[in-house]
Amino acid sequence: MRLTLAGTLLGLAATFVSSGLLGIAQAQDSAEIPKRASIAIENVAVVDVVRGEIVSPRTVLIIDGRIAAMREPDVLAIPLEAVRVDGRGRYLMPGLVDMHVHLFNDASRRPPNDWAFPLFVANGVTGIREMRTEAASMATVENWRTKAARGEIIAPRVLAAGVAVSGETADAARRQVREAKAAGADFLKIFSGVREPQYRAIIDEARALLMPVCGHIPSEVSLLDGASAGQWSNEHLTQVYEACSDKEKQWLAARKGLERVELEKLRERQEQEVLESFDQPACDSSAGELARTKQVQVPTLTLAYFESRGTPKNPRDDPRWGSLRPDEQARWERIFKQGYPAAGDKLAARRWEVSRQIVKTLHGAGVRILAGSDAPMPQVYPGFSLHKELELLVEAGLNPVDALRAATIGPAEFLGLSEGAGSIAVGKRADLLLLDGNPLADITQTQRIRAVVLDGRLLQRGDLDRLLQTLPTRK
Repeated sequence: MRLTLAGTLLGLAATFVSSGLLGIAQAQDSAEIPKRASIAIENVAVVDVVRGEIVSPRTVLIIDGRIAAMREPDVLAIPLEAVRVDGRGRYLMPGLVDMHVHLFNDASRRPPNDWAFPLFVANGVTGIREMRTEAASMATVENWRTKAARGEIIAPRVLAAGVAVSGETADAARRQVREAKAAGADFLKIFSGVREPQYRAIIDEARALLMPVCGHIPSEVSLLDGASAGQWSNEHLTQVYEACSDKEKQWLAARKGLERVELEKLRERQEQEVLESFDQPACDSSAGELARTKQVQVPTLTLAYFESRGTPKNPRDDPRWGSLRPDEQARWERIFKQGYPAAGDKLAARRWEVSRQIVKTLHGAGVRILAGSDAPMPQVYPGFSLHKELELLVEAGLNPVDALRAATIGPAEFLGLSEGAGSIAVGKRADLLLLDGNPLADITQTQRIRAVVLDGRLLQRGDLDRLLQTLPTRK
């Protein structure tokens, strides 16, 4: 059976009608979470994301959540107790990582987005980076990590979680950095509205505490100043649009010294001119300098893509709609009515066009691109959206190998986890996807998932289909 995103959506339409409403806790309890077992995936083509090639055929042996051996099929002795999986004609690749997701709803004080966990796993997303929480919520992150490790819930591993910091003064900003560190945050999250004095204080305090700073380069700070200051990652191409024009200094000068609300309003008024002023030579120059800083970019192209398509006529027609918790459905519908581009919106269309060209330019200059989707923003369905992001990265100029690296070994290296994750090698954690097609030949083959190995736990196609039956009910 050929399992693509389109095919999965058709199946979901029937699944969601027939399955009834199941809360996340009930669904997790009834899913018979598989235990770790010895697993032998036999005669499978292995996707080597480091070398960018297919190694075939191999039998991959998994014991106690780790890859214990990978040898030619006739050489490897398989333990009698091992679960044997036929890999003939199939491809084994590392689990996917979504480097930009949101599990918390701090502004609205709604419950966390744990309803999304089954959707991530069913789509082969075995790791995520949580991009904005509060210091007090780090205990919830640790609880998820513990339960997932014990096999008490089916969930991707939260590889890193960031606490948002800003501060009304530089001293307040420094204090927030220390509080985030004490709470166990993995990094600090910056938003566009952070004023430059506070930003400099955050960078300085974070450096003293050896904490990474990620997020948006603030609206009154240039791309290269932020990258040179030591911000590890930049999300959504913030300030890259300005850097791809010879008018960058002019726009940033107008923003200097404004209070946060006025600063953001001015930035929004400037956007049309910023996009129309895209200049390829300026972008080439900025990309070359950015590459030397080693700052990583997480462009979240899915946002620009869906906004360029405009508000859906009836979002409830999407068979995945029922996978959203009711309060999330209400949020999406409110945004569609009040703050989402209409079909044919010229600004959104131009943003998508420029975004693709910028990513192509950055990649060509050697800037590292990582895959993140910003789920669950409107139309950005958790799990599904990362596959869309990979397609869009290829459309923007990456080849399938580099797109795969952006969601596997690239995140592992960025997060300091590459010794034990991100590729298929003996000793590494067994987070794996078994595919029906070759993703190096066609990036959409990542959607043809036959099985997922989640921390040494085998979920075959039937198990994944049952995860997709989960319909949240908690408000």
